[in-house]
Amino acid sequence: MKYLLFIVFLVAVVITAGCVGGNKVPWVPSTPTPGIMYTTVVGVPTSAPSSGNDTFDEANALYSQSVDLANAGNYVKALKAADDALALNVSHLVPVIQSNRAGILVMLGRNTEAITAADIALASNDNLTTAFSIAYFNKGNALKNLGRIDEAKAAYANAYKLDKTLVPPI
Repeated sequence: MKYLLFIVFLVAVVITAGCVGGNKVPWVPSTPTPGIMYTTVVGVPTSAPSSGNDTFDEANALYSQSVDLANAGNYVKALKAADDALALNVSHLVPVIQSNRAGILVMLGRNTEAITAADIALASNDNLTTAFSIAYFNKGNALKNLGRIDEAKAAYANAYKLDKTLVPPI
């Protein structure tokens, strides 16, 4: 089953200092929790059976719900919605869901799991520049939280290479 994914736009950058959206707010070392990055996808099925479309649509709806919940600060429910979307096994959505799931896990303080989620997203063979940039950025946040600063800097640098709006906070 083939789907084309179009990364539409970066939905939000949630920074615990209180700024939401595309504004660039410098990271302050005393900030206890890093920002989280999300993206929204629109899936366009190409010659798939209707039952496949239903699964894709359901996974995409759950993914979108997870983004909305995370933007509202409800990270536990956001993670549940993302996990429910992943359980539907829509392979073309996995990198995007895992990329954003990494950010949710960072916000929950589950940094090791966040790194794993980001690595799953980055292992995709699809050309998903936006999802990859967000995965690298969220991985950088998790690594920074774990005190692995050199690795965090490398992850942030990779995110910045893919998306010049993702300015490394360290």
